[in-house]
Amino acid sequence: MKIAIIGAGINGLYLAWKLAERGEEVIVFEKRDKIGKEVCSGLFSERILEFVPPGQELIQNQINSVLIHFPRRTFKVKFSRRFLVINHSELDNLVAKLAKRAGVKIILNENVKKQDLVTSFDKVVGCDGANSVVRKWLNLPEPRFRLGIQGFVSRGDASNYVETWPVKDGFIWKIPRGLKTEYGIIAGAREAKKVFENFLAKNKIFLEKISSALVPQGFLIPKHSSITLGGDAAGLTKPWSGGGVIWGLIAADLLLRNFPDFLKYQKETKKFFLPKIIFSRVAVKTVYFFGFNIPWLMPRNVKIESDFLI
Repeated sequence: MKIAIIGAGINGLYLAWKLAERGEEVIVFEKRDKIGKEVCSGLFSERILEFVPPGQELIQNQINSVLIHFPRRTFKVKFSRRFLVINHSELDNLVAKLAKRAGVKIILNENVKKQDLVTSFDKVVGCDGANSVVRKWLNLPEPRFRLGIQGFVSRGDASNYVETWPVKDGFIWKIPRGLKTEYGIIAGAREAKKVFENFLAKNKIFLEKISSALVPQGFLIPKHSSITLGGDAAGLTKPWSGGGVIWGLIAADLLLRNFPDFLKYQKETKKFFLPKIIFSRVAVKTVYFFGFNIPWLMPRNVKIESDFLI
């Protein structure tokens, strides 16, 4: 089959790679002039190596736990699966090389039009991120957006834990990246910048290379037989952290399992993700309520599953 994938992020490239290995004709269209997501904490659970084994070579640090600093108490959460610190842009380019090797054609600087695609391709997959054009073609509602901001200090840190400070509708983070340290925030789009600036000023932290991006959240895979969505375009990010790579790749595997039946893909992803999204939202609200109001009722040490809380 002739397949168009819109967006050369890791989800689109992974899907293209695996479809091409099956013998499908795949073309990836990317509106930018280069490959590689630049605004991302690059903190992935070790599941990433199940999808992209060569990613082992890109690991900068390994994380076993997180310290959550509520105003009156700090909690330690251990991960049942380690998190790996990896440069997201380098990971994208690695998967692009694997896709090209499998026969995928990648076209950069290309703003595609719906009519051109639906008449020239058997299937179209939108993996074009938070502001998905393909999602707009399908007249789907917009997902809920939060804003992510990140920056770096040149101070090296090889600690095996991250630190977070919960804020309204999100949290501030500190990630040790080996040769440097990353600080960032995910929160409501209106409040994130001000809250982050106040935190940095209070702690006398001066960041370099500050950047930002919208983080979508929801479930927006359409009931359509020839056009579908994946990854951030479908809002598949974790409600507690905003991370979307592993969830997006799991959705990609579900699409591969059901290909070329996009309706069955929609049904299976809904069955898999919706319970996890609902549970996660409730769990986050519960933890924040206790953490801010009655923290002494919470255990100091907890262990969770890295990508699904349970």
